[in-house]
Amino acid sequence: MSIVSYILIAIVVLVIIFAKKTIVIIPQSETRIIERLGKYYATLQPGFNIIIPFIDRAKDIVAVRNGRYVYTNVIDLREQVYDFDRQNVITKDNIQMQINALLYFQIMDPFKAVYEINNLPNAIEKLTQTTLRNIIGEMELDQTLTSRDTINTKLRSVLDDATNKWGIKVNRVELQDITPPESVLQAMEKQMQAERNKRATILTSEGEKQAAILQSEGEKTSRINRAEADRQQAILIADGQAEAKMRVAEAEAVAIQKITDAVGQSTNPANYLIAQKYIQMMEELAKNGNQKTVYLPYEATGIMGSIGGIKEMFKGE
Repeated sequence: MSIVSYILIAIVVLVIIFAKKTIVIIPQSETRIIERLGKYYATLQPGFNIIIPFIDRAKDIVAVRNGRYVYTNVIDLREQVYDFDRQNVITKDNIQMQINALLYFQIMDPFKAVYEINNLPNAIEKLTQTTLRNIIGEMELDQTLTSRDTINTKLRSVLDDATNKWGIKVNRVELQDITPPESVLQAMEKQMQAERNKRATILTSEGEKQAAILQSEGEKTSRINRAEADRQQAILIADGQAEAKMRVAEAEAVAIQKITDAVGQSTNPANYLIAQKYIQMMEELAKNGNQKTVYLPYEATGIMGSIGGIKEMFKGE
């Protein structure tokens, strides 16, 4: 090969290298900051871009890759997640615990993210840690464990205001884990157990109370029902006795009427009935073998007169 061929090959290689340095293709959701002779020149947009090699240079920025800080000239405009290491915080009631936080943010202004802060990830991490310590320091342990949403909201608001100068938008902050000391965990477990025992005792006593109330109500209802049944029974017995007496009286009236019809109007039917009762009594006295002496009342003469009247009545008939 001649010298001319070598020169042509060298020219082609230089053209290819120049073209590669000149043409910059930016993927979607990414950008680069271009400096010309050390001064800001342009922010490249996604797609095809042309720069001047060796005069224009992409500005490097600190980013996090696999948990480590690295320098890169590619600025990612998508939402990013920073998982910060555990840090020690102290609550208002002097309880020390560890908190692990997740931060979701997005670069809104690449110019500010490059020129307003030297190490953006480190600045966000330190700001998150200090802000979190301040917020937790104003809350007691129980409130801290039950107010994650409140802590997340306060932390996001403070970080969003502070990082606005850096062209950052903090979308949300999540407390991934809150770990109190082992002694506090044991005390909390005992407290929870005592609270469960308390609730169990209360529920048991409430159940016994309700059971006693229901039992007394049942006994009351049972007594009322028995009293009502006795009353109804007494009423029915009284009604039966009254009806029986009325039937007996009606029968006696019918008998008297028949006797009156039989003996006629001239003779008093009462004498007949009295005599009949007297005769029945005498029969009962005669059947009683233990009775040795029989005393007749003074009115017996009247009864005997009645018997005589019956005799006269039959003679008349």
